[in-house]
Amino acid sequence: MQLYDTISAISTAPGTGGIGIIRVSGKDAIEIVDKIFKMKSGKKLAEVKSHTVNYGHIVDLQTGQTIDEVLVMLMKGPRTFTKEDVVEINCHGGPLPVEKVLMATLEAGARLAEAGEFTQRAFLNGRIDLSQAEAVIDVIDAKTDISLSQAMGQLEGNLSKKIKEYQDELLQVIARIEVSIDYPEYDLDEPIDLNYKEEIILIKNKMEDLLSTADTGKMIREGVQTAIIGKPNVGKSSLLNALLEENKAIVTDIPGTTRDLVEAYLNIDGIPFKLLDTAGIRETEDLVEQIGVGLSKTAIEEADLVIMILDSSSKLTKEDLEIIDSIKGKNIIFVLNKEDLPPVITREIVEEHAGNNPLIYISTKSKNGIDELKKTMSSFVNQGKTEVSTGATIANVRHKEALVKAIQSLDKVIETIDLGMPEDCMAIDLHDAYGYLGMIIGETIKEEIISELFTRFCLGK
Repeated sequence: MQLYDTISAISTAPGTGGIGIIRVSGKDAIEIVDKIFKMKSGKKLAEVKSHTVNYGHIVDLQTGQTIDEVLVMLMKGPRTFTKEDVVEINCHGGPLPVEKVLMATLEAGARLAEAGEFTQRAFLNGRIDLSQAEAVIDVIDAKTDISLSQAMGQLEGNLSKKIKEYQDELLQVIARIEVSIDYPEYDLDEPIDLNYKEEIILIKNKMEDLLSTADTGKMIREGVQTAIIGKPNVGKSSLLNALLEENKAIVTDIPGTTRDLVEAYLNIDGIPFKLLDTAGIRETEDLVEQIGVGLSKTAIEEADLVIMILDSSSKLTKEDLEIIDSIKGKNIIFVLNKEDLPPVITREIVEEHAGNNPLIYISTKSKNGIDELKKTMSSFVNQGKTEVSTGATIANVRHKEALVKAIQSLDKVIETIDLGMPEDCMAIDLHDAYGYLGMIIGETIKEEIISELFTRFCLGK
């Protein structure tokens, strides 16, 4: 990747639309577009003011033939997303005109941008830090108002400000220690534990408070992974359809109808739930069904929340009890389906096995109890675990791992103080903690990791 050449890409979604946008960024962006843009006023882009919209036509560089009628937005650096000169060509949104305008920019001297390269340039040119760059894709992928709000908070720098605050506090401690090491004649002869321990514990506690948002932040960002499980024919697919209020999954009276995972997203109170309708768990000789059962067990292991369905119109079976035993330790909502039929299982019988987990009666046929189930699912995030944060939040695994390592480094500092070891031993671990925090915002991270992160972006962003 060449940072200082000029790149071009389609920035709107594939397909047919009213408008298509081709974005050009780099030191030669204005000159390149000037070759193919004939402004109605007769002026050149280089002659007009920055941050203006200009009407005209894009023409073929070789033949001069008109390709499309366009509006061209001129934005001169550094007041742009990439901090470079940026030109955005708004053309008609059909696949052909968009493609032909893009090709015209490439023939005029631009290079086709790689995935995420515009955002990568914004990061490399210092407009945003790495956590903000990652938030761009989270904004694009947001599925609910809360996930969008969380992503926008990170994009606006909520997390970055918090990380820099911790770094500043660590830097003050590091500076005092290094002055003491380099200029021992100025040492005040105060015990190390009185000088530093209380201060470091305070910083560590703040970092742990931020870390406590990680599970909730991840669920809001990616969706609460929710596995709907049970033995065959208890109503798992019917429940999925009832929650979604649409016929997403095939429902029959034949046990084993679902043989693969059926996925769907559900928005409850602004929280995205990734629902997984699993194959009924049982012993079977059917090879395809065996694969489905295996996928179900994997889904249970990876789930944030498990909805265990039981048939209230029949006795608990060996299969039911084996499944209940296999999910101990998970976050579970027990659901007794078919409440419209004469009950056989009592609440007391189920509570013997359900423990303190919620227990809800429903009917996927009449839809009774579905609203109560949704409220219980929402409370898993909003009340049962960690309240949804409107401030700085840890929302992805990379950030969480770096923060955990920073906290572990401070634990080593505290241990060093307790053992009465020299101050230079403290300094090493404090520098490590500072560096791990820097990884979150991209100050201390390898180039290949940065490149890998940006490959997750779409072209034109």
